[in-house]
Amino acid sequence: MRVAIVGLGLIGGSLAKDLRAKGICQEIHGVDSSQENSDKALELGLVDNVATLEDASSNCDLIILCTPVNAVVTLLPQILDNISEDQTVTDVGSTKLEIIESVKDHPNRGQYIPAHPMSGTEFSGPEAAQLDLFKNKVTVICDPDDCWKAHLDRVCDIFKALGMKITHMNASEHDLNAAYVSHLSHISSFVLASTVLDKEKKVTEIFNLAGAGFESTVRLAKSSPDMWAPIFEHNNQYIVEALASYIDHLKIFHLALTTKNYDLTKALMSQSNEIKRVLENMDKNGGSNE
Repeated sequence: MRVAIVGLGLIGGSLAKDLRAKGICQEIHGVDSSQENSDKALELGLVDNVATLEDASSNCDLIILCTPVNAVVTLLPQILDNISEDQTVTDVGSTKLEIIESVKDHPNRGQYIPAHPMSGTEFSGPEAAQLDLFKNKVTVICDPDDCWKAHLDRVCDIFKALGMKITHMNASEHDLNAAYVSHLSHISSFVLASTVLDKEKKVTEIFNLAGAGFESTVRLAKSSPDMWAPIFEHNNQYIVEALASYIDHLKIFHLALTTKNYDLTKALMSQSNEIKRVLENMDKNGGSNE
């Protein structure tokens, strides 16, 4: 199998590593708008060559879009315009509804498999690529009934070969759930980092006082704005809903503290401890909120 990976960052580079390590494909063609990323991907051996989107699309059996979601919306219709009936296209975007809407009436829509591997880190670029990044994680396939079976099977078989579990959702359901379990956590981390940086003008004080808890909570603030700004734009409706709910909970906690209602603060913390059960189940079933 010949695979084209469009977008040679963390996810694209990690896919390339896994596909090569598992012997799933004979050739990996890379496509990236950044010459620096292209050169680094070649240097690291992530791809066999760097091609134009046109050449990669015409020569590969599977085309995987690993770009920011706004770029997927632009590139996907162009790719579907020019592929043959035996070529498959998938993406790994963190939002799905707007992407799917952009090609819903395309005659080759069935060759596109909307996917979201629920895995990642806060790092970016080809250097961040990791072997087995997707192992024991979940891939969401959206609106599978609109996909042609041969192409759906091809993509699912590859994700399974990478050690992933497959689940199905409709696009709206996916975007709503992603807003709560992934997108909101990134916003929280970005805002916490901004709050601390705004208050703590002396960086040494942050270093002296911040422990592992702060580091783990704020680590997502290191994520790429180029990747996440389009996600927030595409999933605006559900993110606004999730953020409003989050703010409501913050207000309750704030009120409990300002009124010195410490029984309530303890009750709120006890209620939140239920997340331990959810996380334990997630660890058993494989999953990530990246």
